[in-house]
Amino acid sequence: MAELIYHVAVSLDHFIADQGIVDGEINKSLFLFEGEHVPDFLTEIQQYSAVLMGRKTYEFGFHFGAKPGEPGYKGLKHYIFSSSLQFESNEEVELIQGDAVAFIKNLKQQEEGKLWLCGGGELAGSLIKHKLIDQLILKVNPIIIGEGIPLFGSVKSLLKLDLVDLKQYPNGVIKPTYKIIYT
Repeated sequence: MAELIYHVAVSLDHFIADQGIVDGEINKSLFLFEGEHVPDFLTEIQQYSAVLMGRKTYEFGFHFGAKPGEPGYKGLKHYIFSSSLQFESNEEVELIQGDAVAFIKNLKQQEEGKLWLCGGGELAGSLIKHKLIDQLILKVNPIIIGEGIPLFGSVKSLLKLDLVDLKQYPNGVIKPTYKIIYT
């Protein structure tokens, strides 16, 4: 059975995107896209066998020249969850327009290794509600943005977390890793 890991950058107030990211204006974002945490992140994502993301997360790559149906991360199978995107699935990128929860539950049963939930907040919220996320890795940026896309979208869950690792970077980013304990 595969493990589903929500590995995502957040602000101190637990938003995964500020207005700059939402609007595709990366230069207006307060999130740190450079620094010592970036090479670690690029190495860490190699451990995953597939990446899962919602429409908005996938479309974010379009601002950097990616096209529908193209992978955002080379070498990783992509599962994109959207009812509104339209493109032909291929060997690298599969568009899932049906029930994301059922699909991911089945994917976890069939696969081995680690699956990376890259974003978005609403998708993460529906998965946490159904107890499908196993681990949470947060790249906590030293910023407070007040509004944006919440970590779990509109879902308000009570969760107990077990801290299994913590790394601090000189630029102020901290990276806690939690095992999620469902009750």
